[in-house]
Amino acid sequence: MKNRTLTAVAAATTAAALLAACSGGTKAGSAGGGAKTLTLASVDQGSIEDVVKAFEKANPGVTVRYTTSGADQYQQQIRTQLSSGTAPDVMSVWPGNGNPAATYVLAKPGYLRDLSDRPWAAKMPPAIKSVAQYQGKTYTAIFGQNGIGAVYNQQAMADAGLTPPDTWTRLLAFCRAAKAKGTPAFALGIQDNWVTQLVLYGLVATTVYGPDRDFDQKMQAGQTTFAQSAWTTALNKYVTMEKTGCFQKNPLGTNYEASQQLAATGKTLGIVQGNWVIALLKQKNPKGTFTFKALPATDDPTTTLVPAAAGAGYGVNAKTKNPELALKFVDFVMSPQGMNLFAKKQGGLPALPDTGYQADPSLTELSTFIGANRTVPFMDQRWPNAKVQQTMLSGLQEIFSGQTTPEKLLKEMDTDYKAGS
Repeated sequence: MKNRTLTAVAAATTAAALLAACSGGTKAGSAGGGAKTLTLASVDQGSIEDVVKAFEKANPGVTVRYTTSGADQYQQQIRTQLSSGTAPDVMSVWPGNGNPAATYVLAKPGYLRDLSDRPWAAKMPPAIKSVAQYQGKTYTAIFGQNGIGAVYNQQAMADAGLTPPDTWTRLLAFCRAAKAKGTPAFALGIQDNWVTQLVLYGLVATTVYGPDRDFDQKMQAGQTTFAQSAWTTALNKYVTMEKTGCFQKNPLGTNYEASQQLAATGKTLGIVQGNWVIALLKQKNPKGTFTFKALPATDDPTTTLVPAAAGAGYGVNAKTKNPELALKFVDFVMSPQGMNLFAKKQGGLPALPDTGYQADPSLTELSTFIGANRTVPFMDQRWPNAKVQQTMLSGLQEIFSGQTTPEKLLKEMDTDYKAGS
């Protein structure tokens, strides 16, 4: 969305992403003084550690004090810290407008420093730049691109004698066959509500944007709604997957980390997630091989699209007392060394070209889809406010618990969307 909505789905997602690991940790640095100590809050657990070490090595005498936490916890905390003046120098920020810690949401009240003057800002591709900016100014250092799809455990697939499906009909048959073998197709950890969106975004990409790439513009113009569009088809397909047995028992009682464990150890054949999960699966099963594939939503493979967009990046606190050191850190994040470190640890792709990065073979299909322009942004990145996504996340949990219906949820999302920014 770590959604990668996501967005995230890049999140996802690191999204963040949007999307990120749910367990937290803290590294306390030495009690250095002044500009020699940088404070950092990150959702990139499992990858920020190596970046911090490299930054400290490149800047002798500098200590980075950092905390890591899951997306849900982080989004709740960072707004409180910013409003109370206790926020760190540098912090994770999602692209666009999809959640409480997204670029538009934090830049509008003046919480973020303008980064337009940084040397990397003008180099960002237009699609990434558009969601890193607010009112034409760049506020977020977006270091990677992420996609949402099905990540398969190759050893588990071989043991089950199954192959990744490429059509909707084959997907349901795959789920039935996997269930019959006692190994559910996909792990789903929707106890953490940000995870709920990932399967839906994977289905929406093809059902909504496949026939209409201008859907977002039509939504903005008031020419269509969630409830009156193919979002209804996508959400009903999500429900169909659940009823068909595509997921393990009790997804609502399974958190993100537990879902990783299921997929990594072969207790499920895979997981529908952002590509960032691959690095986490490899940590839990170093001998495992994991492959990213598009999640099919129709019976024509040539129409399949993948949600792929800018992942979560980093912003600088507008009130930081260490502006020079904070800027030096985000510049390092956006350097070839920084981007490649993140890409390697997260199993992603750098945001800027010409970094010399060799993509992991597990991402061959994602790279192909990006190169062929068969991707769409994480859906929430183009919504007018963060409330739409929050309503969707809680509503999806309520659908799984039988407390609401797809039709009711989409109407509630329409109400929030029409409320504007």
